[in-house]
Amino acid sequence: MWEQIFGAANLLAMIAWVVLILGPRREIVMRALFFGPLLVLALGYVTGLTLVLTGAVPTGGGANFASIEGVRSIFSSDPGVTIGWVHYLVFDLFVGLWIARNADAHGLDTLKGRLIQAPILFFTFAAGPFGLALYIALRAIFLRGRSAHLIPA
Repeated sequence: MWEQIFGAANLLAMIAWVVLILGPRREIVMRALFFGPLLVLALGYVTGLTLVLTGAVPTGGGANFASIEGVRSIFSSDPGVTIGWVHYLVFDLFVGLWIARNADAHGLDTLKGRLIQAPILFFTFAAGPFGLALYIALRAIFLRGRSAHLIPA
């Protein structure tokens, strides 16, 4: 069962990323990604985590966040690995949506801007914080003098 959940979460995230990178940036599309795949994955994570932490789904005992052994116990099982992976999928997609919206809001919504965004979003998909760091650095370079502050409201 956990293998199927893992695969379904990956497929849902992959579809969302393809739409985010290649699809139109209309408000309805961005909202659909936010309230569709992102929310579904987040609710799946909450459900799975609740089941593991309450003991409804066994992970081999000792599952907790208070020690490295407790965390290791969570990730030493199929449920724990699946839940941990969905955690990554949710946060990386959320950051990708923020990057896309933020880049578009700061003028990187042209064809050239979308070409700049594509590798950033890919790296965010593949290695979360790496893509975010790349965006922050490139934004500072491309938007130098056009933005009063790096962290927008």
